[in-house]
Amino acid sequence: MDRVRAAVHQAVVGRDLAVDQIATGLLADGHLLLEDLPGLGKTLLAKSFAQALGLSFSRIQFTADLLPHDITGGEVFDVKRQEFSFQPGPLFAHLLLADEINRAPPKVQSALLEAMQEFQVTSERGTHPLERPFLVLATQNPIELEGTYPLPEAQVDRFLMRISVGYPSGLEEQTILRRRRERKEDTATVPKVLDVVRFLEMQRSVEDVEMDPAIEEYVIALVTATRKDSRVEVGASPRGSLALLKLSRARAVLEGRDYVVPDDVKSTALAGLAHRVVVKPEPWIRGVRGQQVVEAALERTPVPKVG
Repeated sequence: MDRVRAAVHQAVVGRDLAVDQIATGLLADGHLLLEDLPGLGKTLLAKSFAQALGLSFSRIQFTADLLPHDITGGEVFDVKRQEFSFQPGPLFAHLLLADEINRAPPKVQSALLEAMQEFQVTSERGTHPLERPFLVLATQNPIELEGTYPLPEAQVDRFLMRISVGYPSGLEEQTILRRRRERKEDTATVPKVLDVVRFLEMQRSVEDVEMDPAIEEYVIALVTATRKDSRVEVGASPRGSLALLKLSRARAVLEGRDYVVPDDVKSTALAGLAHRVVVKPEPWIRGVRGQQVVEAALERTPVPKVG
C-alpha cells in the first residue's frame, strides 16, 4: 500500500491526509463519500487509485433526469436468440465514481444503495451479483444545492467514511503547474501496482488484525458519547462502531502492525463517525456539526492503556 500511495502521488500533488484516508477506506472494503468544492481533484483521486490498484473503473455523472436502468443496465432483446438478455450498466465495475450523487433522483439513489449494501443489481427478470471488490467513491458538492436531492440518513450511514480533500498549499499548487508544463498534456499516468486478486488478499488480511478488548470498549464509549451529547438528535448507530473496527484495523495494516492501538481509533473517528451524527436544529443553526460532536467525544472519553 505504500507503493500504491506513491503511485497515486505521481498524479496527485499533496492531499496526504485524503490519500491516506482513501487508502484506509478501500483496504477496509468500504464506500467513501468525498464532500468538497469542485476542482479539487476528487475525480483524479478516484481514477488514480483505480489505476494503481489494478481495478476496473467506471464513472457516472449523476443528473436529475437519470433513470435506474441508466446505471444498473437492463434487459435487451436479442433478435438472433429470440430472448431477452441482461446488458450490464456502469455499476458493474470494481471502483465506481458516483459524481455529484446528490443530484440523482430518489429512485436512482435507491438502485445505487442496493448495489452498495447487497452487492447486486435487480432488473426486470432477476438479480445480478456484482463482482468483488465493489467500491463506491461518491462526490457531493456542499454548495449549489438547487435542484439536488439530499441523501437520506440511511444512505449516508452506508458510507464508511466522509472525506474532505481541501485546497492545496501554495507550494503544492506550484508543483501542480510545473508537472502540467512538463507533461505537455492534461492526463497524468499512474502505474499499476497491484491486481484484483492481490488487492482482495490484502483486504482479507485486515480480518487477521488483533484488537484488545479495552480498545473495543473505547470504540463503544466513543460511539455512546455521540448519542448522549445534548446537542444531538441522532447519534452514531452500531454501524458506526463496526466502521471504527474496520477502519482502525485497516490503519494498523497501513502502519505495518497486526494489532490495533488507540491512535488508530482516534485518527479514523472523525471521518468514520461525523457523518452519522444528526444535530438538533438549534445547535445546527449556531454552526454545530457532527465533527464538533465527535471531537468533543474524543476529548471526554478516556484513552485506554494497552500493554
